[in-house]
Amino acid sequence: MSSKNNIKVMPGAIVCEESKLKGDITIGSHSIIHPCAAIVAEAGPIVIGDYCLVEEQAKIIHRLPFDYAEQENAPVLIIGSHNVFEVDCAVEASNKIGCNNVFESKSFVGNKVNVTNGCIIGAGCRITEEQTLKDNTIIYGSNCFQREGLDRPVTQTAQIDTLSKMLPNYHHIRRPLKKN
Repeated sequence: MSSKNNIKVMPGAIVCEESKLKGDITIGSHSIIHPCAAIVAEAGPIVIGDYCLVEEQAKIIHRLPFDYAEQENAPVLIIGSHNVFEVDCAVEASNKIGCNNVFESKSFVGNKVNVTNGCIIGAGCRITEEQTLKDNTIIYGSNCFQREGLDRPVTQTAQIDTLSKMLPNYHHIRRPLKKN
């Protein structure tokens, strides 16, 4: 894979210059990338949907499983809209992350886990075994118990609106692509 960075920021997104972005990354409109967040596209491009929130020290790393055969066409990691990556979580998905998910503080999702829609990975929970989480799955507790949630997590639009106004006052912001 090429080591060249190709960062595309859609209009309305707030991406702090202090964030660590490496590889081919597209950030959807109205998404927020905090300073000290890290997004690394090692195995192929990452496309982040609209209204996603990536907080301080959160890490999104597109890394293929060790037993994955090399391919010429790099797979794209597609992250849906309205996802929240809380402080110091680490997500190494290699395929796709649906919409409306919450990765709570210090959670870890390995590269053989597929996350669908409306899932919550609880604070400190680590899931590494190969699996696909069904819609509205909640992982919680020190033993990473699973249950089905009744509703999807609430979207963070109020927090995104507040951060969109505050972050530019205190941090340098990457310029979004110009509207045509």
